[in-house]
Amino acid sequence: MRPFLLLSIRAEEAAAREEYDAFCRFLEVSPAELHTRSLASGPLGDVVLEDWSGILLGGGAFTVSDPERVKSAAQRHAEADLGALLDRVVAADFPFLGACYGIGTLGTHQGGVVDTSHPEPVGPLSVTLTDAGLADPLFADVPRSFTAYGGHKEAISLLPAHATLLATAAACPVQAFRVGEHVYATQFHPELDLPGLLTRISVYATHGYFDPADADRLRDTARAVAVTHPGTLLRNFARRYAR
Repeated sequence: MRPFLLLSIRAEEAAAREEYDAFCRFLEVSPAELHTRSLASGPLGDVVLEDWSGILLGGGAFTVSDPERVKSAAQRHAEADLGALLDRVVAADFPFLGACYGIGTLGTHQGGVVDTSHPEPVGPLSVTLTDAGLADPLFADVPRSFTAYGGHKEAISLLPAHATLLATAAACPVQAFRVGEHVYATQFHPELDLPGLLTRISVYATHGYFDPADADRLRDTARAVAVTHPGTLLRNFARRYAR
């Protein structure tokens, strides 16, 4: 089997390690079947699409809608590399799934509006599939309404006209969409379970997602809700595209 490729923007070792382990677990692949490249520490380098079964992009502290003047050099380089990669991914309709930062990246690339109109607090949220989402293979065995983990400063406020809306939520209307047949993005985190969320609450307590004094409350809120369905998207992605 050709491996999958996970692109990471996380500079924080604990969060990057947790993210990689979670993607392996929910994709149901071995470490040999999931390679990773860090965009936080250097250039993406050459990506030959035919070398991979599919490409995944995780979340992190980069914010697409920030003014250029406040973006770090690492973020600007990452955005340029990802833009060039998405040119080829979308043109080829190549299997791709971006989570959180990935929805802003793909949404911006495709001409959508990404801004701070629809932030969501760190923790559980209720997601509802559209009719198109219910019919989409990525959401097979996922109920119309389910609970996921999220937490973000920015989101898509205007979906590209040619994109297909797959999932929505009250506070953040665009929770998942598809371009073509095989290029996906989600606002919620399909790779995130309770241990992973607790790790991120600790790692990102001073990154502006929440008041650090609220960390214990956020942990308690997360522990009170069962999140079981989002990881199914990753299992479905791997089973559909492994080759």
